[in-house]
Amino acid sequence: MIPIDPITDQTDFDLIRGVLRAKTREKSQECFAELVRRYKNLVYSIILRMHSDRDEAADLAQDVFVKIYKNLDKYYPEYKFSTWVMRITTNHVIDSRRKKRAETVPLESVEYEMDSGASPETEYLRREQKEQLARVVGELPDMYKIPIVLYHQQGLSYQEISDIIDEPLSKVKNRIFRGRKMLKESLMKIRVKESGNYGLS
Repeated sequence: MIPIDPITDQTDFDLIRGVLRAKTREKSQECFAELVRRYKNLVYSIILRMHSDRDEAADLAQDVFVKIYKNLDKYYPEYKFSTWVMRITTNHVIDSRRKKRAETVPLESVEYEMDSGASPETEYLRREQKEQLARVVGELPDMYKIPIVLYHQQGLSYQEISDIIDEPLSKVKNRIFRGRKMLKESLMKIRVKESGNYGLS
Protein backbone atom coordinates (compact mmCIF):
# COMPACT_ATOMS: atom_id res chain seq x y z
CA MET A 1 0.00 0.00 0.00
CA ILE A 2 1.37 3.41 -1.00
CA PRO A 3 1.47 5.79 1.99
CA ILE A 4 -0.42 9.08 1.65
CA ASP A 5 1.75 12.17 1.68
CA PRO A 6 0.48 14.21 4.67
CA ILE A 7 1.23 17.47 2.87
CA THR A 8 -0.53 16.76 -0.41
CA ASP A 9 -3.48 15.27 1.47
CA GLN A 10 -4.09 18.39 3.55
CA THR A 11 -6.73 21.02 2.80
CA ASP A 12 -5.74 24.51 1.75
CA PHE A 13 -6.68 25.85 5.16
CA ASP A 14 -4.58 23.18 6.90
CA LEU A 15 -1.62 24.26 4.80
CA ILE A 16 -2.21 27.92 5.59
CA ARG A 17 -2.23 27.15 9.28
CA GLY A 18 0.90 25.11 8.74
CA VAL A 19 2.63 28.09 7.15
CA LEU A 20 1.60 30.44 9.95
CA ARG A 21 1.96 28.11 12.95
CA ALA A 22 4.67 25.63 12.01
CA LYS A 23 7.27 25.17 14.75
CA THR A 24 10.11 25.04 12.24
CA ARG A 25 10.93 27.19 9.23
CA GLU A 26 11.37 24.07 7.11
CA LYS A 27 7.86 22.88 7.87
CA SER A 28 6.40 26.31 7.10
CA GLN A 29 8.21 26.42 3.77
CA GLU A 30 7.05 22.91 2.95
CA CYS A 31 3.42 23.88 3.50
CA PHE A 32 3.72 27.03 1.39
CA ALA A 33 5.48 25.14 -1.39
CA GLU A 34 2.44 22.87 -1.61
CA LEU A 35 0.13 25.89 -1.90
CA VAL A 36 2.32 27.24 -4.70
CA ARG A 37 2.19 23.87 -6.46
CA ARG A 38 -1.61 23.87 -6.31
CA TYR A 39 -2.16 27.41 -7.54
CA LYS A 40 0.81 28.33 -9.74
CA ASN A 41 -0.98 27.34 -12.95
CA LEU A 42 -4.05 29.39 -12.02
CA VAL A 43 -2.01 32.47 -11.16
CA TYR A 44 0.15 32.21 -14.24
CA SER A 45 -2.80 31.67 -16.57
CA ILE A 46 -4.62 34.76 -15.27
CA ILE A 47 -1.53 36.91 -15.71
CA LEU A 48 -0.76 35.51 -19.16
CA ARG A 49 -4.23 36.45 -20.39
CA MET A 50 -3.28 40.07 -19.69
CA HIS A 51 0.40 40.05 -20.67
CA SER A 52 1.78 38.75 -23.95
CA ASP A 53 5.32 38.53 -22.54
CA ARG A 54 5.75 35.11 -20.93
CA ASP A 55 8.91 36.11 -19.08
CA GLU A 56 7.16 39.12 -17.60
CA ALA A 57 4.18 36.95 -16.69
CA ALA A 58 6.48 34.54 -14.84
CA ASP A 59 8.04 37.43 -12.92
CA LEU A 60 4.63 38.79 -12.00
CA ALA A 61 3.55 35.33 -10.83
CA GLN A 62 6.52 35.20 -8.47
CA ASP A 63 5.58 38.63 -7.13
CA VAL A 64 2.02 37.43 -6.57
CA PHE A 65 3.16 34.50 -4.44
CA VAL A 66 5.35 36.81 -2.39
CA LYS A 67 2.24 38.91 -1.70
CA ILE A 68 0.23 35.80 -0.89
CA TYR A 69 2.89 34.66 1.59
CA LYS A 70 3.06 38.05 3.29
CA ASN A 71 -0.72 38.33 3.57
CA LEU A 72 -1.70 34.80 4.56
CA ASP A 73 -2.59 36.00 8.05
CA LYS A 74 -5.24 38.24 6.45
CA TYR A 75 -7.01 35.36 4.70
CA TYR A 76 -10.52 34.60 5.98
CA PRO A 77 -11.55 30.93 5.64
CA GLU A 78 -15.17 31.77 4.81
CA TYR A 79 -13.93 32.68 1.33
CA LYS A 80 -12.58 30.13 -1.12
CA PHE A 81 -8.80 30.30 -1.12
CA SER A 82 -8.76 30.20 -4.92
CA THR A 83 -10.97 33.31 -5.01
CA TRP A 84 -8.63 35.09 -2.60
CA VAL A 85 -5.63 34.10 -4.73
CA MET A 86 -7.30 35.40 -7.90
CA ARG A 87 -8.13 38.69 -6.22
CA ILE A 88 -4.49 39.24 -5.25
CA THR A 89 -3.41 38.25 -8.75
CA THR A 90 -5.76 40.61 -10.57
CA ASN A 91 -4.97 43.49 -8.21
CA HIS A 92 -1.26 42.97 -8.77
CA VAL A 93 -1.74 42.96 -12.53
CA ILE A 94 -3.74 46.19 -12.33
CA ASP A 95 -0.99 47.80 -10.25
CA SER A 96 1.61 46.61 -12.73
CA ARG A 97 -0.33 47.98 -15.68
CA ARG A 98 -0.45 51.39 -14.04
CA LYS A 99 3.32 51.42 -14.16
CA LYS A 100 3.76 49.85 -17.56
CA ARG A 101 1.19 49.32 -20.26
CA ALA A 102 1.19 45.75 -21.53
CA GLU A 103 -0.44 44.03 -24.48
CA THR A 104 -3.03 41.38 -23.88
CA VAL A 105 -3.45 38.02 -25.53
CA PRO A 106 -6.62 37.30 -27.50
CA LEU A 107 -9.84 36.31 -25.77
CA GLU A 108 -10.74 33.39 -27.96
CA SER A 109 -14.29 33.18 -26.65
CA VAL A 110 -15.11 36.79 -27.62
CA GLU A 111 -15.26 36.75 -31.40
CA TYR A 112 -16.87 38.67 -34.18
CA GLU A 113 -18.32 37.07 -37.28
CA MET A 114 -16.31 36.63 -40.42
CA ASP A 115 -17.75 35.65 -43.79
CA SER A 116 -17.37 31.92 -44.21
CA GLY A 117 -15.51 30.51 -47.15
CA ALA A 118 -12.84 28.07 -48.19
CA SER A 119 -10.53 30.54 -49.89
CA PRO A 120 -6.75 30.27 -49.36
CA GLU A 121 -6.89 33.57 -47.46
CA THR A 122 -9.21 32.24 -44.76
CA GLU A 123 -6.49 31.18 -42.32
CA TYR A 124 -4.63 34.44 -42.80
CA LEU A 125 -7.81 36.42 -42.13
CA ARG A 126 -8.44 34.46 -38.96
CA ARG A 127 -4.97 35.24 -37.69
CA GLU A 128 -5.64 38.88 -38.48
CA GLN A 129 -8.86 38.67 -36.47
CA LYS A 130 -7.02 37.37 -33.42
CA GLU A 131 -4.43 40.12 -33.64
CA GLN A 132 -7.16 42.73 -33.98
CA LEU A 133 -8.99 41.27 -31.00
CA ALA A 134 -5.81 41.38 -28.93
CA ARG A 135 -5.36 45.06 -29.77
CA VAL A 136 -8.91 46.11 -28.95
CA VAL A 137 -8.92 44.14 -25.70
CA GLY A 138 -5.67 45.85 -24.79
CA GLU A 139 -7.34 49.22 -25.33
CA LEU A 140 -10.20 48.47 -22.94
CA PRO A 141 -10.06 50.21 -19.56
CA ASP A 142 -9.10 47.78 -16.78
CA MET A 143 -12.56 48.11 -15.23
CA TYR A 144 -13.95 46.27 -18.28
CA LYS A 145 -10.97 44.17 -19.26
CA ILE A 146 -10.48 42.39 -15.93
CA PRO A 147 -14.07 41.06 -15.66
CA ILE A 148 -14.06 39.98 -19.31
CA VAL A 149 -10.79 38.08 -18.90
CA LEU A 150 -12.01 36.35 -15.75
CA TYR A 151 -15.39 35.50 -17.26
CA HIS A 152 -14.35 34.32 -20.71
CA GLN A 153 -10.87 32.89 -20.07
CA GLN A 154 -11.15 31.58 -16.53
CA GLY A 155 -14.81 30.60 -16.74
CA LEU A 156 -15.68 32.28 -13.44
CA SER A 157 -19.22 33.07 -12.45
CA TYR A 158 -20.47 36.62 -11.98
CA GLN A 159 -20.47 36.08 -8.21
CA GLU A 160 -16.87 34.85 -8.17
CA ILE A 161 -15.77 37.87 -10.19
CA SER A 162 -17.71 40.09 -7.82
CA ASP A 163 -15.78 38.60 -4.90
CA ILE A 164 -12.43 38.99 -6.66
CA ILE A 165 -12.74 42.62 -7.75
CA ASP A 166 -14.84 43.58 -4.71
CA GLU A 167 -17.67 45.12 -6.69
CA PRO A 168 -21.44 44.50 -6.57
CA LEU A 169 -22.83 41.74 -8.76
CA SER A 170 -24.84 44.24 -10.80
CA LYS A 171 -21.67 46.16 -11.65
CA VAL A 172 -19.89 43.01 -12.77
CA LYS A 173 -22.72 42.09 -15.13
CA ASN A 174 -22.90 45.62 -16.47
CA ARG A 175 -19.15 45.86 -17.07
CA ILE A 176 -19.03 42.54 -18.91
CA PHE A 177 -21.99 43.58 -21.05
CA ARG A 178 -20.52 47.00 -21.81
CA GLY A 179 -17.04 45.59 -22.36
CA ARG A 180 -18.31 43.10 -24.92
CA LYS A 181 -20.27 45.87 -26.64
CA MET A 182 -17.16 48.06 -26.79
CA LEU A 183 -15.17 45.18 -28.28
CA LYS A 184 -17.75 44.51 -30.97
CA GLU A 185 -18.02 48.18 -31.87
CA SER A 186 -14.25 48.54 -32.15
CA LEU A 187 -13.96 45.41 -34.27
CA MET A 188 -16.79 46.56 -36.52
CA LYS A 189 -15.05 49.89 -37.10
CA ILE A 190 -11.91 48.01 -38.12
CA ARG A 191 -13.88 45.87 -40.57
CA VAL A 192 -15.55 48.92 -42.11
CA LYS A 193 -12.23 50.72 -42.43
CA GLU A 194 -10.59 47.70 -44.02
CA SER A 195 -13.46 47.29 -46.46
CA GLY A 196 -12.97 50.89 -47.51
CA ASN A 197 -9.24 50.39 -47.89
CA TYR A 198 -9.82 47.38 -50.10
CA GLY A 199 -12.24 49.34 -52.26
CA LEU A 200 -15.15 47.03 -51.50
CA SER A 201 -18.66 48.26 -52.03
